[in-house]
Amino acid sequence: MKQIARVSLVDTVVDRLRHEIVTGAWPVGTRIPTEAELVEALGVSRPSVREGVRALAQVGLLESRQGDGTYVIADNETAVALKHALHVADVREVLAVRRALDVVAAREAASRRTDDDLHDLRAALDGRRAAVEAEDVDAFIDHDVAFHIGIARASQNALLFELYRSFEDSLRDSVSRTNCFVNGTSDHDDFHAAILTAIETGDDTAATLAALSVLDDQEQSLNDVAP
Repeated sequence: MKQIARVSLVDTVVDRLRHEIVTGAWPVGTRIPTEAELVEALGVSRPSVREGVRALAQVGLLESRQGDGTYVIADNETAVALKHALHVADVREVLAVRRALDVVAAREAASRRTDDDLHDLRAALDGRRAAVEAEDVDAFIDHDVAFHIGIARASQNALLFELYRSFEDSLRDSVSRTNCFVNGTSDHDDFHAAILTAIETGDDTAATLAALSVLDDQEQSLNDVAP
């Protein structure tokens, strides 16, 4: 019975700590209260707090830093798991999944985008072009990723947006692998401009086709650089 009570108590601690994280009470990047402060706030023993913190560290929400405390590094453990899966997945597998997500995002964005969404998408596309002219690869990747995540945000679908945000590292990797920077002013750029135009005019069919064209072009670039 003591073992059952202990497990239940630790689960309660985990739930309380997770609640602080997912509600934003402890935003990503902040240091959580000390072990002593948590013991007092939660009314439990140090071992229970320690196990609760360790459990959330194991799922990727917390990170203990020697001599500096414990920090929130993520607020969605499902997204953390998905990011890990994407990190080890083949780039072609990622592109295949993106086909499904990009089609939905572009189509929904065409009918649901706001003026603020359009402003952000234009800024990302302008930044992308400026990066090409400046031959700034890092800035190009930043703006390219911002553009695609911005489309998911413009879909006004919170779940889709969170799923797409999980692809950020994979997006950066695929842009780098397929040498999109070199192709940034050719058809690849035209396809991105076509997505923005379609979203701006509310043409969901054109938005879908343009999104697929971007991925077709990226897949072709991947084939071109493959050994």
